[in-house]
Amino acid sequence: MLKVSDYFRKWSIPSRIAGSILSKVRDQYCRTAGAEVEGYNEPSVNSHVNGKSANINWDNLGFGIIPTDYMYIMNCSKDQHFSQGTLTPFGKIEMNPSSGILNYGQDSKWAHPTVRPEQNAMRMKVGSKRMCMQAPTVEQFVNAVKQTVHSNKRWVPPPGKGAMYIRPLLMGSGPVLGVAPASEYTFITYASPVGNYHKGVLNLIVEEKFRRAIPGGTGGVKAVTNYAIIYKPIAEAKAKGFTDVLFLNAEKYIEEVSTSNIFLVKGNETLTPPTSGTILPGITRKSIIEITHVLGYQVKERAIPVEELFDAEEVFCTGTAVGVNSVNSITYQDTRIAYKRGAGTVGQKLYEMLTGIQTGRIEDKMGWTVELD
Repeated sequence: MLKVSDYFRKWSIPSRIAGSILSKVRDQYCRTAGAEVEGYNEPSVNSHVNGKSANINWDNLGFGIIPTDYMYIMNCSKDQHFSQGTLTPFGKIEMNPSSGILNYGQDSKWAHPTVRPEQNAMRMKVGSKRMCMQAPTVEQFVNAVKQTVHSNKRWVPPPGKGAMYIRPLLMGSGPVLGVAPASEYTFITYASPVGNYHKGVLNLIVEEKFRRAIPGGTGGVKAVTNYAIIYKPIAEAKAKGFTDVLFLNAEKYIEEVSTSNIFLVKGNETLTPPTSGTILPGITRKSIIEITHVLGYQVKERAIPVEELFDAEEVFCTGTAVGVNSVNSITYQDTRIAYKRGAGTVGQKLYEMLTGIQTGRIEDKMGWTVELD
């Protein structure tokens, strides 16, 4: 019997699951993988499986859902423990119209947990507690991720073509009519090959009217309540030609971009806002702070007034989908501020170390890599 560890070597720090890691073993996996995917008719590029094609144009991969082969599902009742999960073909799920997720948005999610998955599992437990939900154990979470990756291994993009994105989702699936936690919970993990989240350079605009989160709310956990409210400001920003939005708090301090944490570089200091309840404590953010210390840079977590954008030499974002992405410009009150990017910048050095550990070019002395077995 073939073991996952026979083919997957080590997976590393958060951001994206680098296609370059997994593609090293992709050809071997392809000889043992299975089924066709319906609904995608573009010619494939180096995606043959047992003489068959996964039917994906890897050169044109965007950041969107592409149905893969399997998803992993677990269930539990309120105040009980999650049962043993099962792999099932990816597809629609049956949902009661009075379920907690549909009526009151009771959910918790994390993405890309195949790197430092135990950290993501613990973050989900924190989020589920805030949302009054049962959560899988760390061991159940990690096992679900491994099984999802193993069963969808043929969808890993070739080197430099993208990444395999993993989404664990915990939701209140049981029926509820009044405002209360659901009676049952469902944990699902699924995967999709993706390209870059942002196409081209990153040009942000500071949002002054809308707030992403407020003190005492759910801004510090990964929940559906944090996302629907930012659709409008993002749409307005993109209509003006910007890539994304930088949110502030009510006191005009920097918080985060819609899907990522933010860092500023000023002289010898690298600054990032503290995760004090309104900002997501991203695992990528956590890892970049640790790398910053390793490289000998000073890093401070402190409140950052929006005016400090004018003094920064560099700005970069970190997150599951974006990885480490240097910001080209930020516009605040009709004033455009440009920043350094590319070779020699702090952001680039952090990116290179992050991806170096991912791809095995740099020895992992942080203990972040996880072997799939």
